[in-house]
Amino acid sequence: MPDPSDHPPSLRIDPALALLEFSSIAAGVLAGDAMVKRAALDVIHAGTVHPGRFLVLVGGPVAEVEEALKAGKEAAPDALNDHIFLAAVHAEVVRALAGGRSPREADALGIIETRTVPAAILAADKGIKAAQVTLLEIRLADGLDGKGLVFFTGLVSDVEAALELAGNALQPEQKVRQVVIPQLHGDMSKLIRANTRFGAQMGWDKS
Repeated sequence: MPDPSDHPPSLRIDPALALLEFSSIAAGVLAGDAMVKRAALDVIHAGTVHPGRFLVLVGGPVAEVEEALKAGKEAAPDALNDHIFLAAVHAEVVRALAGGRSPREADALGIIETRTVPAAILAADKGIKAAQVTLLEIRLADGLDGKGLVFFTGLVSDVEAALELAGNALQPEQKVRQVVIPQLHGDMSKLIRANTRFGAQMGWDKS
């Protein structure tokens, strides 16, 4: 099994990704252990997020990731909030998961707000593959009461297409809201491109 300290702070996942979200931390640790015992994985990350949930992310060959996902689901089905499997995850999604941002000037902003972390990652992957958009940022769980946020920028028509395909990939219970804002005001654009965290804008934190 790879040591998580091998590749900080970058994240390399190719080609497949799976992520499971558990409502119980104990169940999440149990499931993560079952996953790494079942399959030979290239990447394994696991830990707590707000509000008291546990995430397990794995990456590697498609067959191995599928087998690990199966083991995780079998280990604690009663505590599994949500999960995703992406056989060919987009490189921009991996970059964003590692904390990367692409704060470029753009005509429109698209936002998808989800109830779970897996749903946000799925939306990001579907949207970036659907249209010529930039994946500005993915924010997950912490500071969001467990929710996910995905920000796309680009031409209005492209952002609309990305959100349509991303939204269609989600179940109604996974979504909170999605919006397209054409011709985003310069002042708001500057703030969003710099940092979507209010505390960071105000100088309260550096995250």
